[in-house]
Amino acid sequence: MSIFKKIFFSILILNLSFLSNAKAIPESFADLAEKLMPSVVYISTTQTVKTSGRQFPFQFPPGSPFGEMFKDFEKNQPTERQASALGSGFIIKEDGVVITNNHVIKDAEDILVRIGTKEYKAKVLGADPYMDIAVLKMETKDKFKAVKFGDSDKARVGDWVVAIGNPFGLGGTVTSGIISARNRDINLTRYDDFIQTDASINQGNSGGPLFNLEGEVIGINTAIIAPGQSGSIGIGFAIPANAASNVISQLIKFGETKRGWLGVRIQEVTKEIADVEKLKKPRGALVASVGENSPADKAGIKAGDIILEFDGKKIDTMRKLPKVVANTKVGKSVQIQIWRNKKLTTKKLTLGRLESSEEFREKKTKVVKKEEQIKSLKITVRNINNQDITSRKLNKNTNGVVITNIQNQSPLINLLEVNDIILEVQKKSVKKTSDLNDIVDSIFKKGEKTLLLTIINKNNRRRYLGVKIN
Repeated sequence: MSIFKKIFFSILILNLSFLSNAKAIPESFADLAEKLMPSVVYISTTQTVKTSGRQFPFQFPPGSPFGEMFKDFEKNQPTERQASALGSGFIIKEDGVVITNNHVIKDAEDILVRIGTKEYKAKVLGADPYMDIAVLKMETKDKFKAVKFGDSDKARVGDWVVAIGNPFGLGGTVTSGIISARNRDINLTRYDDFIQTDASINQGNSGGPLFNLEGEVIGINTAIIAPGQSGSIGIGFAIPANAASNVISQLIKFGETKRGWLGVRIQEVTKEIADVEKLKKPRGALVASVGENSPADKAGIKAGDIILEFDGKKIDTMRKLPKVVANTKVGKSVQIQIWRNKKLTTKKLTLGRLESSEEFREKKTKVVKKEEQIKSLKITVRNINNQDITSRKLNKNTNGVVITNIQNQSPLINLLEVNDIILEVQKKSVKKTSDLNDIVDSIFKKGEKTLLLTIINKNNRRRYLGVKIN
């Protein structure tokens, strides 16, 4: 056999092997759609919206007796109107338990669930605004065909998926596509970890299921990117089934969620911060502050620590930590690896419950503005005083300087704001304005290129900021 024939047969064998391993393109989704349709529901909600102010679509001419007659009515009489919303959902229990998005049923007074030609009233068993999930129960003794969750972790980019829902109130609409990406974070919810798909999703599809070819739910359709409200452009997002299942189980069992709580405020580890802390690359979650009497506080975790691993899971980015903590069982004993003083340290703690914490119910504190100068940074500052501590509800032992002005040429412009409080520079305490001057001048004289500032921002949150200087 010639060398060319050998090459040809080798290529042919490789191609046949590839084709045998690849999944066949479906000829039709008809059988799958027919099987799944009875488990997909269409949701409509109503709520009363109160409006006040002028109610007439016209104005009476000056001096008209009708104007005086109706003046008080126009100003003082609120009116009510019925607002409605549409969405989708799917049945997970034969007794009529339905899953949808929280935003579909939020503030609803009446919820109707339609299956085929029948409509049923439904009540909310539990809702979670943080992951945008709601569990409903149809008020009926009828039995329904339920669907099951699949393992969304096994879903791969390029796999075929099918979406069924109620776009624009049309009902019974089937679309297909592939998984375009995994682990998408679009800053929509506190725990973003979306499956991205190009299966057509539009308004009204929210809360509907995303199926794999085995007819298992691997996602809950939640959001789309639609520039100018133009409708689907092939970029839709679904909550993965594995993440949703844990929340749904809690909502059914308790009517609320029970998420793990660490008790820290965190921020991103930038390249500048990684350089100062001698990390090889930016990774982990930087602890900006620690809640008093929180699990982290009791374990000895401090502001400035960088959390690199939680309960055996690597924390590659800041956004990963809240997801990992939330999915960890309340009361579990966990180990945390932190980077402190340029070396690795391990801490052990018992995880608390987020929903029981003060952090969960925290409200923003009002900021009191004031005005006074640091030439090297081109900013004006003043010493913190008792009025700052009282009005901003700071720890009574807080020391630092308050920024009152930032010049346009300052290296801190667009990074800090007036009323931010500088607590430390290069982790050296700043108790008064002269401390800040001395520390910064020393850093400039040494020729260092980066400042690491510890601040309390105008929202009273402690943060770390890496700043490049010339």
